[in-house]
Amino acid sequence: MCLTSLAGIAVRSLNPFDSAQLQKRPEFPMPLSSLFTPFQLKSLHLPNRFVMAPMTRVMSPGGIPDQRVVDYYERRARHGVGLIVTEGTVVERPASKNEANIPNFYGDALAGWAKVVAAVHGEGGKIAPQIWHTGAVLGQNPNYRPQPMDMPSGLSLGGKAVGEPMADADIADSIAAFARAAGDAKRLGFDALELHGAHGYLIDEFFWSRTNQRTDTWGGETIGERARFAAELVKAVRAAVGPDFPVILRLSQWKSGHYDARNAATPAELSDWLKPMIDAGVDMFHCSQRRFWEAEFPEADGGSDLNFAGWVRKLSGLPAITVGSVGLSGEFIAAFRGESSQPASLDDLLRRFDRGDFDLVAVGRALLTDPAWVEKVREGRTAELMAFQQADMGRLY
Repeated sequence: MCLTSLAGIAVRSLNPFDSAQLQKRPEFPMPLSSLFTPFQLKSLHLPNRFVMAPMTRVMSPGGIPDQRVVDYYERRARHGVGLIVTEGTVVERPASKNEANIPNFYGDALAGWAKVVAAVHGEGGKIAPQIWHTGAVLGQNPNYRPQPMDMPSGLSLGGKAVGEPMADADIADSIAAFARAAGDAKRLGFDALELHGAHGYLIDEFFWSRTNQRTDTWGGETIGERARFAAELVKAVRAAVGPDFPVILRLSQWKSGHYDARNAATPAELSDWLKPMIDAGVDMFHCSQRRFWEAEFPEADGGSDLNFAGWVRKLSGLPAITVGSVGLSGEFIAAFRGESSQPASLDDLLRRFDRGDFDLVAVGRALLTDPAWVEKVREGRTAELMAFQQADMGRLY
């Protein structure tokens, strides 16, 4: 999720908690022990099921992560996060990022990421970089517009022509850039990697029919056809890291500023979407929702309450990560209107986990506010859980 790309957007807060509930601390179900059981995926061994969600910070000067970034991730490892997924880090393409201080994952930035890995491992933590290309999504600084932009059909998320479609050579070089980044992630000692295929960025622009209107082999009428770019990218990444290094792919239906967008309108279409990436070598899907408790296909199976991760796990047979306003009363898009959120019960989350809907739980804003959130939940220190404030997004702590 790119925090900066949503700043200033007028959104409506959808909150399942009434005002009376916001005035009291949550009552957590006991025990929560199932969320603190180990998890293994190939070479990745985790002590619990909590993941730090990737959150764009835009605080690496010139794209180079500094000591503040090292300390930021080290704190979360120290307090027991099972797996840290870094903020989005961009590949080596001329316009792979939309803000100057988004961290790179190539060149001089790699030395900074090596320090992050050493610090996290020093605290006993596990860490994966999120590897990213922002595609056609513009940042907040109108003076920062690197060119040429990479887009499947030269279209913005709104469907406006803003550039040229990627040539085959651009597509090939982009795939190679992701593969180089993946190889560097393994070489630096990361424990896994995540590819950002969600929220309307480059990989997702190939998925979405609005932004991918190509008539060659990189397009198509069906989501399965439009998944070819992602599948070829995953194949290249898998070749770079070998068979035992875990590869996670983050997916979403919604896009930045387009919250009703759908790549797959039915479970059958979702299955067609996932299959090319599974065949290419994805090990786990990170399923991004704004609100984890919402049913993905409520009309299916006579009224299913499975969320996005639940359906992905069911149809793919692979492990899945759920995410979306976990541990807080308000959904995260409302934060960009300045709304705060109070700690919230994990009761529904635990119910879904215990019935096998997903394997891991990604936590965003709660961990942004409080590095010790996982530790406090594990120890039952719910009175110490902290409310989220919009100002928390502007600090690196």
